[in-house]
Amino acid sequence: MNRKTSTDELNDYLTYLKLPWIRENYNAMVTEAAKQNWGHAEFLRRMLEGEANIRADRSTQRRIKNARFPVIKTLEQFDWMWPRKINRQQIQNIFRLQFIEQKANVIFLGGVGLGKSHLAISLGYQACLQGHRTLFASAADIINSLSAAQAAHKLSCELKKYLRPDLLIIDELGFMPIDKHGADMIFQVVSRRYEQGAVILTSNKSFNRWPSIFNNDSTVTSAILDRLVHHSETVAIHGKSYRMKDRIDPDE
Repeated sequence: MNRKTSTDELNDYLTYLKLPWIRENYNAMVTEAAKQNWGHAEFLRRMLEGEANIRADRSTQRRIKNARFPVIKTLEQFDWMWPRKINRQQIQNIFRLQFIEQKANVIFLGGVGLGKSHLAISLGYQACLQGHRTLFASAADIINSLSAAQAAHKLSCELKKYLRPDLLIIDELGFMPIDKHGADMIFQVVSRRYEQGAVILTSNKSFNRWPSIFNNDSTVTSAILDRLVHHSETVAIHGKSYRMKDRIDPDE
């Protein structure tokens, strides 16, 4: 019976301890250590640094995947020249992400095709890179998933999905009218996250038009607005749809 070599035993230990980067790079690092004349402490630090970096990368990719972005967008990709009116300095300050730590909200208001979702996704993506658990969902998706869960007597469990992340992005509130039941679903999410977790919300309607979103129910509208607007920053974007830019006469 062949006895394992010290290299085989080392690989077994590294596999058992789930240290794949060290296992794959050990020999190369030993060679580099000899060239650079690293001491034992420096060699160990370099090995652990490599393992820590790969774990951090995997955690980041896992957060991005779990966020369920429809597409990845970044602030660098945003066309600042298109909106007729936008406060660039305000948005860049929001990208410092202090609102997440403060469990506050950011609300993007503006017409269709002005980049509200782009900015919301970019903020969510940056949050993932900075270690924050994030979830992206349209208002319609939230209502549909919670309604289905309620019918299956699993509402409490489904709600946790929207309460657990550090940052919840609610996209496209106002694109479709919401009945009383749907408004109740949105209210439950907003009220339970109030001062407990950050929210980014995008809407194509200004606040004074929000009653039309919630079937002209002023009580529900006020309750939702009260919790969203308190501890929030509102970003208003004005202009014409970016998606229609090739069809719009630039002299209009």
